[in-house]
Amino acid sequence: MDHLRSPANAAVTERWGFADVVASRGLLLCSGVTGARPDGTVDGDPAAQFAAAFDHLASALALAGADMADVVELTTYHVGLREHFETFAAVKQRYVAAPYPAWSAIGVAELAVPGTLVEIRAVAEDPRAS
Repeated sequence: MDHLRSPANAAVTERWGFADVVASRGLLLCSGVTGARPDGTVDGDPAAQFAAAFDHLASALALAGADMADVVELTTYHVGLREHFETFAAVKQRYVAAPYPAWSAIGVAELAVPGTLVEIRAVAEDPRAS
């Protein structure tokens, strides 16, 4: 098992006790990412925030040499799911191509970082295991 941490997230992952990615048995288990900036602020524009969350996910996957094409499952947690769903789906289409991974979208009351509208969790194949 390999626990991968981004130097850019070191303070957060150490404070809260988690790895950005855990590689186990040929899979990459990615911790949830939001669209928050490193200083904890968030963009007020939902589309920009969603794009930032996907950019953060891509950076986490890159720690293991993977990319979005390696993702086999997405779970997204949304504050205001119905209000922002179409916008989120449009942004997601820019990052996730066919053949699409399995995906569950879940509405929640709040997320850990105030002001964030989505947290994305992913499971991917580990290209290093091939």
